[in-house]
Amino acid sequence: MAVQLIGIGTAVPEFALSQAQVRDLFLAEPDLAPLTARLIRAAYDNSAIERRHTVIEDFAGGGGTFLDPESRVIRAPGTAARNEIYAREAPRLSEAAARRALENAGVHPGEITHVVTASCTGFYAPGPEYRLVRDIGLAPTVEREHIGFMGCAAAIPALRSAWRICLADPTATVLVTCTEVCSIHIRSSSEPDQIVASAVFADGAAAAVVTAKSPESSGPRELAAPSRGLELTGFTTALTTDGEQDMAWIIGDHGFEMTLTGNVPRIVGREVRAALAPVLERTGAIDQWVVHPGGRSILDRFEQAMDLDETALQRSRAILRDYGNMSSATVLFILADLLGDPTVAEGEQVLVTAFGPGLAVESATARIAARQPIAAAESLRVGQADSARS
Repeated sequence: MAVQLIGIGTAVPEFALSQAQVRDLFLAEPDLAPLTARLIRAAYDNSAIERRHTVIEDFAGGGGTFLDPESRVIRAPGTAARNEIYAREAPRLSEAAARRALENAGVHPGEITHVVTASCTGFYAPGPEYRLVRDIGLAPTVEREHIGFMGCAAAIPALRSAWRICLADPTATVLVTCTEVCSIHIRSSSEPDQIVASAVFADGAAAAVVTAKSPESSGPRELAAPSRGLELTGFTTALTTDGEQDMAWIIGDHGFEMTLTGNVPRIVGREVRAALAPVLERTGAIDQWVVHPGGRSILDRFEQAMDLDETALQRSRAILRDYGNMSSATVLFILADLLGDPTVAEGEQVLVTAFGPGLAVESATARIAARQPIAAAESLRVGQADSARS
């Protein structure tokens, strides 16, 4: 029985900042030590990121919760104030991405039987999976689960849950969403870990529809059936021998405090080949590499460790350049670009890999199952959500 990902939708906040704009905000902080200024310039200028989207509009002018309107000094709101923004903005992003995914999949909301959500940048209850059911009008009997705090790698466990649901129940159609509002945890700091975190993380949401049903078995349809999909063929997880203290975060009084040391790229480079060995033995040659762009140096180390051609990670690098690191949502952005590429042929083997706290290496294998190309889905900004409903 083939389980396919048949549609992806993405969403980003309307407000975007260039990397230079964010860098200059931090460089304008009062009493900035010369060493901190050098660290900020190095982190931002070498990030390979050009722009990032954020739900924080203070930075556009006027100030507010995160920026003093007169001095332009970056404020340090408490965790409750930050989480209030998450509870308001994350559901809007989730809904926008989910509606686009359903549209691209050719699936009516009434066909969804299960919802799996993933997020690590905030909390509320009833949770993201509950809100999604309510916000897009799914049946109240839809089964729900939420994957929390698994970081950048969470999209793969979320897809794995959807895959297993469909294997166990061939009548299931699962809606998966990954939504992150990373920018609400931004803060001024002289610590290298926090400087790097502020330089790479961004906001975005992505959703996918996963099913084992064929269009012919789905009954009457209001929307056109998809012309291509991604057949999910297996999942693998591995923990590296060290790294537990190198990628981690805790809930602090002023947001989530990120640890992201310079050892992370080195650990990835040293251990990723062994972590992926079972995957490569099972799958063979990989045609398309979808690697979570945790940062430019992580992609560089992965490319070197796996002896890849410099073009192999071009999709990952392009998403990093245009959106930054949106944590769990990012690999689905890359997959959306892959499915929208008419040069990608049916039957090509795909490896999806992401890295989470621990360090955890999460991977999925898939193959392109398509006879006709579909148009690449542009990211749906939340301001477009009303038009997407019509």
